[in-house]
Amino acid sequence: MAPRGRGRVLVLACGALAREIMAIQALNGLDHIDLHCLPAILHNHPDRIVPALQAAVADRASGYDRLFVAYADCGSGGAIADFCATHGAEMIAGAHCYAFFDGLERFAARDEIDAFYLTDFLARQFDAFVTRPLGLDRYPELRDTYFGNYRRLVYLAQTDDSALTSKAEQAAQALGLTFERRFTGYGDLTPSLMKA
Repeated sequence: MAPRGRGRVLVLACGALAREIMAIQALNGLDHIDLHCLPAILHNHPDRIVPALQAAVADRASGYDRLFVAYADCGSGGAIADFCATHGAEMIAGAHCYAFFDGLERFAARDEIDAFYLTDFLARQFDAFVTRPLGLDRYPELRDTYFGNYRRLVYLAQTDDSALTSKAEQAAQALGLTFERRFTGYGDLTPSLMKA
């Protein structure tokens, strides 16, 4: 059931979370939320996330009672939290989506410095967000330079999709890493949105 009496909420989200947020909205009747996604590729340049959020607020925020930012810190060095404080917005707790999908406490307790993580989005978009931006399609010899300190690829699965699992396994093979799959569902994203 959607929260009552809280007014209209604009959710400014990372495009990598679009499917998950729309699924959570549908499952929980969160019809008081309007979603606007920013390009997921901004993660390759975290310094560009806050300017994009500022532009989105200028373009879209009028007429809303509240603002929710569906980003964690995401490499911004606290800039997203500063933006939220300035605009009276809430945001998702944690350093990144891997932590809030897995659950902040579980993720911190694992302390997996040798793991490279994929979500459903990254399994689906591996070539567009990893292979090509890092030049691995043109210079495959760079693989060990980028990924030599990783031991395994951990796929944090939001859905139970065998095709995505297969893509994640292929990504692990391409990177020369052992493969592990953990079903997380939507993790801490659901309660975060339920409060919006």
